[in-house]
Amino acid sequence: MPLKKTKKTDAKNAPRARKAPPKNTNLGRAKVSKEDEFYTQLPDIERELRHYKQHFKDKIVYLNCDDPRVSNFFHYFSYNFEVLGLKKVIATCYKSQTMDLFSQGNSERAIWLEYNGDKDGNRIPDANEIGVKPLQEDGDFRSAESVELLRQADIVVTNPPFSLFREYVAQLLGHNKKFVIIGPTNAITYKEIFPLIRDNKMWLGNGFQAGNAFFAVNDPGNYAKGVYNEKTGLVKFRNVSWYTNLDIAKRHEELMSVKTYNPTDYPTYDNFDAIEVSKVANIPKDYKKVMGVPITFLERHNPDQFEVVGNEYTLNITKGRTYIKGKRIFARIFIRRRSKS
Repeated sequence: MPLKKTKKTDAKNAPRARKAPPKNTNLGRAKVSKEDEFYTQLPDIERELRHYKQHFKDKIVYLNCDDPRVSNFFHYFSYNFEVLGLKKVIATCYKSQTMDLFSQGNSERAIWLEYNGDKDGNRIPDANEIGVKPLQEDGDFRSAESVELLRQADIVVTNPPFSLFREYVAQLLGHNKKFVIIGPTNAITYKEIFPLIRDNKMWLGNGFQAGNAFFAVNDPGNYAKGVYNEKTGLVKFRNVSWYTNLDIAKRHEELMSVKTYNPTDYPTYDNFDAIEVSKVANIPKDYKKVMGVPITFLERHNPDQFEVVGNEYTLNITKGRTYIKGKRIFARIFIRRRSKS
């Protein structure tokens, strides 16, 4: 059984995604062309999941957007099954995925795999230890069979179809599941996703190394030179993030401030009662009212230190964006320092 690369599933029946904003050129192009299949690299998975080790003990992990025969997520959890103290790993595969790039074969039928740990003592997930079972439906995460497997799970970990990210998150929270998943960073601004972040129902994980996510893709010819690396065969994205609702140490790190408030450096918006803070590093340590900060603030958000008040959409700000002396400001998240911080 090859355990090489994670396949991002279900693009073949995914609806065409809306065009992304111009700045998300790579991801936008992928979504518009229905290229919804990215292959997550094992080092990226290892770097992120090492921060969640305490959450996996005695848990059932479900990988519901992965072909387990080529999945680095399945590789990670099966090879670290005993180290993490897992109870079970389940993975489902969408039918008829062309996998010639990695395994020189096709899956004409959806399957699901179940792994309950090492049986022969060699600490390797051998083929005879992994139960392979057919699915009657197509393996779509929304199918009745996949939902039934979801009900069994404690934690879902995967790289879901970006074009279906809103629906995917809604399903997880609707079934009250814990999760660690990959999604477009721009999802922070989605009207379905931002309120969940504001209300501390989900948040950003530790993130990709230096902010760069590397994926193998089916058609590297779609990507510009410098984005696609011919030597590694990988495409670099800077607009992809980890999302979770599991508590991690990073979430409680204090954001240190050295700046102090003054009305010159921190002007008030023309159309909203808050001050503009152009950089996260410039958040004043002595200001207790509402501040507008870049969305990158969420990468360092400590809910014990700051309250997320809202964004332009949820606060119904006139003109849809804040202005200073008539000049439109970039998208902002509005925060307020908690009284004890």
